[in-house]
Amino acid sequence: MPEVRIGISGWRYPPWRGVFYPKGLPQRRELEWASHRLTSVEINGSFYSLQRPEGYRGWRAQTPEDFLFAVKGGRFITHMKKLRGVETALANFFASGVLALGDKLGPMLWQLPPNLGFDGSRMDDFLAMLPRTTTAAVRLAEGHDDKVEGRAWTTTDAERPIRHAVEVRHATFECDSFLELLRRQDVAVVTADTAGRWPLLLEPTTDLAYVRLHGAEELYVSGYDDAALDVWAGRVMGWRDQGCDVVVYFDNDVKVHAPFDAQRLLQRLGLDPEPPPE
Repeated sequence: MPEVRIGISGWRYPPWRGVFYPKGLPQRRELEWASHRLTSVEINGSFYSLQRPEGYRGWRAQTPEDFLFAVKGGRFITHMKKLRGVETALANFFASGVLALGDKLGPMLWQLPPNLGFDGSRMDDFLAMLPRTTTAAVRLAEGHDDKVEGRAWTTTDAERPIRHAVEVRHATFECDSFLELLRRQDVAVVTADTAGRWPLLLEPTTDLAYVRLHGAEELYVSGYDDAALDVWAGRVMGWRDQGCDVVVYFDNDVKVHAPFDAQRLLQRLGLDPEPPPE
């Protein structure tokens, strides 16, 4: 039976304190709190800088046994290098501790910048470099340089698949060539709701439907009303019925809509997590 996971992109937001998070909850317990009310979280600190193994180990330890993390690929790879000449950067990223998540490691997200248009050769070369299993990720990570020397994590506790998803932000990606390339490489296209600013691609390219909801009317700010959540619930059920696993992450964090919208979508789908322990 395909899995459906609903959650948030990141969890450390000061405006959420005293609103979603109870007043007085220590910051170190925010992930624990969120993980008992949602079923997945997208790690986005990994986009801004290389994290450390102890961070990933800690996040794994703070969450329920059946929890799942998506991990956002580094902007050095996607935005600065723009996918070219990234062999060492990819090795550093996978050596930074990603594999310490163990069986809680879910899909990898690669978000492309708005100024990067579709180049089939560039995209094909990049996707071909991505490891499809944890053991392949170990082999890649062993090629790291001194950026992670002394703190590299280059082991895995088991052979597991690694799935990848690509989020695009340039109109030239709205073409059959891009989608066919993803199908051939067995990589998921991200369905990103961006208040009409960037492409909305609704047809999955593999057996994973990866959804990011950035805001219905205003990017990162506006919430999703009942009618909008009904539409997304219908899409999620449709993808599940097609045999896709589905992950949905709300990124409309500015006015604290994201965690509550995620909970409301879980309720619509009858997928509320078990109540947290007393």
